[in-house]
Amino acid sequence: MMADNLSRGHWTSRFGFILAAAGSAIGLGNVWKFPYITGQNGGGAFVLVYLICIVLVGLPIMMAEFLIGRHGQRDAVGSFAALEGRRSPWVLVGWGGVAASFILLSFYAVVAGWSFDYVVKASLGTFAGRTPDEINAIFDTLVSSAGQVIFWQALFIVATVAIVLGGIRGGIERYSKILMPVLFALLVLLFVRGMLSPGARQGLEFMFRPDFGSLTPKSILDALGHAFFTLSIGAGTMITYGSYLEKDSDLFSLSLRITILDTVVALLAGLAIFPVVFAAGLEPGAGPGLVFQTIPIVFSSLPFGSLLAVVFFVLLSFAALSSSISMLEVSVAYLVDEKGWGRRRATMLIGGAAFLVGLPSALSFNLWSDVTPLFDMTFFALFDVLVSSYLLPIGGFLVALYAGWFWKKEEEKAELAGRTGRRWLYPVWHFLLRFVAPISVLVIILNKAGLFE
Repeated sequence: MMADNLSRGHWTSRFGFILAAAGSAIGLGNVWKFPYITGQNGGGAFVLVYLICIVLVGLPIMMAEFLIGRHGQRDAVGSFAALEGRRSPWVLVGWGGVAASFILLSFYAVVAGWSFDYVVKASLGTFAGRTPDEINAIFDTLVSSAGQVIFWQALFIVATVAIVLGGIRGGIERYSKILMPVLFALLVLLFVRGMLSPGARQGLEFMFRPDFGSLTPKSILDALGHAFFTLSIGAGTMITYGSYLEKDSDLFSLSLRITILDTVVALLAGLAIFPVVFAAGLEPGAGPGLVFQTIPIVFSSLPFGSLLAVVFFVLLSFAALSSSISMLEVSVAYLVDEKGWGRRRATMLIGGAAFLVGLPSALSFNLWSDVTPLFDMTFFALFDVLVSSYLLPIGGFLVALYAGWFWKKEEEKAELAGRTGRRWLYPVWHFLLRFVAPISVLVIILNKAGLFE
């Protein structure tokens, strides 16, 4: 057990921290993106490249974020201030994380809210016996209704706020210990069902048959990009979660377990989804179209399909919720640590503000679908690009740059060592942060800017 810290709070156990941090990393992208890009980019060959990218880029940056947070024992802004002083430009990296997580929560809640709606629809048997056109129409009706989209967005924000109100122990850790095991159990149930379907072999081949001929420069960029974005780095979440760790925590071991959990969930999601998709004679896809259109079509024709649909959308809701609570906690921790606010006041304010800022994104699918304030993009697309193409990768790049080149070497080395006794760890980690990680993230930024198209 970890020691208590009455002034701020710490995780009660390493298990609780692992589940919370893995929950932050495990989100909608694990379900609707990774399995598809794996199948499209060479299956097992892509998985191998992805794992290499995770080890060389994602894992070192995540460890750096945990290290910064644990050393500072404060929010993302306060941790950099504790290291370099409040007037240091490095404090802006913390501010960037706060901004990124807040904006991300505002539009993430819109799409995540749809999963809540589909839990209700599946429970009522709405998809049973429906034709593909009818199921597509159900989705179109949802997103074209401003009232429905805003209602489910608000409900998702309320659920997120309710958890974060409880603090680290009574809220985030407590509910992560419920959400994550249930998510894993539901995923295993769907995985078993997928393996028993006629499309099991086709699904396995789609995801795992190594096809090195399908690996292209774009495939490698996809693997690199997903290895970065899947671990919830660049948004201040891992700095914030790391700040609730005790000083003797084995960061390498914890980070490795979180990374493994995230990858296992993504692989299991593909093995749960694609066998039944192939068995139904449908083409695999990605994004909202896969989970809100293709999946309901598949389950509508299966025995116990309504029950399986409920299981799937509860799983999707839990994955979304476990990520959103970490996004909210970043801004809440800032107000609590830096401004001295009470948790209740901070959580309610940030939750309400995220809802209001997210309204233009909610309206982007209906009333404001023709409103394109910049670069011919809707508000939803604009916020998405701002966060995924700029704030997150630039934040990750600067964290790698700081930990690799600017943090005092002896202080950093002592902070990482803890009680692990791994003498090889620091030089390897430091080398990756100095050269491999920043160059790789710079490639991601340039790719997002369209330089390699």
